[in-house]
Amino acid sequence: MVSEKRLSGLRPISRECNLAKITKIHEKREIMKLLIVIPAFNEERVIADTVRGVKSVISKESQILVVDDGSNDFTGELAKKAGAIVLRHPINRGLGGALGTGLYWAKVKDFDLCVTFDADGQHDPSDLKKVLQPLYYNEADVVIGTRTKTGWKEIPRDRKIILAVSNWLTWWLFGIKTSDSLSGFRAFNRRGIEKIQLRTDRMEVSNEFFSEIKRHRLRLAEVPIRVIYTNYSRSKGQRNSNAFSVGVKLVLRLFR
Repeated sequence: MVSEKRLSGLRPISRECNLAKITKIHEKREIMKLLIVIPAFNEERVIADTVRGVKSVISKESQILVVDDGSNDFTGELAKKAGAIVLRHPINRGLGGALGTGLYWAKVKDFDLCVTFDADGQHDPSDLKKVLQPLYYNEADVVIGTRTKTGWKEIPRDRKIILAVSNWLTWWLFGIKTSDSLSGFRAFNRRGIEKIQLRTDRMEVSNEFFSEIKRHRLRLAEVPIRVIYTNYSRSKGQRNSNAFSVGVKLVLRLFR
């Protein structure tokens, strides 16, 4: 049975609705608190546009949190000016550290829903409704926005190889089959927010999510999302050498 709660900034979803159209709601019913977490490191070129894009599809009751991961440019200032709350790390801790800070904020501030969203313009804000839909219908605790079902041709060849290896490791280590273990577009309900505890600071956090999903027996769903690759977003990806290092660290976990 569908909860009477309403997603903050999103109207009640019907199976036939156009998921590309996100409308704001103003009803006298309990609203689910929604937080969008955007980890960012030296993203002054795009962060304001990213924040404004997200802001345009959510209501004023929702919040956007930019975790400025020790940037040495004006990322934090521009994000705040665009309308986001900004938390700043004094040093660069890495993607895992930034996501951990964001999820912790969602937990202590008592948000019902949390979505992680890339800062580099790779994600389409209109897909927010799509990733939140399984949570709204109580079909999942964690939702992954997968790029492989709609944007496989757009993914650079070297990243396809990295993704394939990461997906295989996720299955081997945790017994979870996923088509996009490295997606940064994820959504969590309150149970997911409370249960997932991130301990790694760097890129291996992408697979640590699945360790937590398995440990707490969280329900996982995937939905297709649009991927927007630009020369800028391609330049922000991790190097192959870094990806190899992450893979080694994951394998070593088996022998701890």
